[in-house]
Amino acid sequence: MSKAKDLSILVPARFVFIMWLTFVVDGYFTFSLKSLGIIPRSLHGLPGIFFSPFLHGDIGHLISNTIPVLFLGWTLFYFYHRIAKRVFYMCFFGTNILVWLFGRLSIHIGASGLIYGLASFLIFYGIFRKDIISLIISIIVVLLYGGMMYGVLPLEYGVSWESHLSGALIGLLLAMSLSKVRAS
Repeated sequence: MSKAKDLSILVPARFVFIMWLTFVVDGYFTFSLKSLGIIPRSLHGLPGIFFSPFLHGDIGHLISNTIPVLFLGWTLFYFYHRIAKRVFYMCFFGTNILVWLFGRLSIHIGASGLIYGLASFLIFYGIFRKDIISLIISIIVVLLYGGMMYGVLPLEYGVSWESHLSGALIGLLLAMSLSKVRAS
């Protein structure tokens, strides 16, 4: 097994550790870190492009983001280690930049945009790539996370569907642009 595959859980695990640490710190202090979320088209909300995926509204929100970041992140880094960092960071920053540019005026927090980006990439990469391993990964991700695609619609109050839609679009664009690149 290659060293990259041995370390495939490191980036997602570190990311989740920072999510949980931020949640604990946010609960400890009397001021809320949630104000560091993305506030679209405002200078004050610009730092949210970096901070928002680490901020969560409550423990349920945090837990619901933890498992997908670990699973989808590990899948990305294990099977596509040559392009994994590029995909992970483009899903992170690209999604948040789109939310800052086009989101509704609200504070957007949570890692769901990243999750939608990773899921979308893993689904569409297999479709565009057309090799057996990538297609199997696509099918597994669709079976596990395909239902979340309803989250790109503005159906639930207080949920950043803009993050979901932005992540899904970034994942799709990355899958298209990287489908000819040797990923493993």
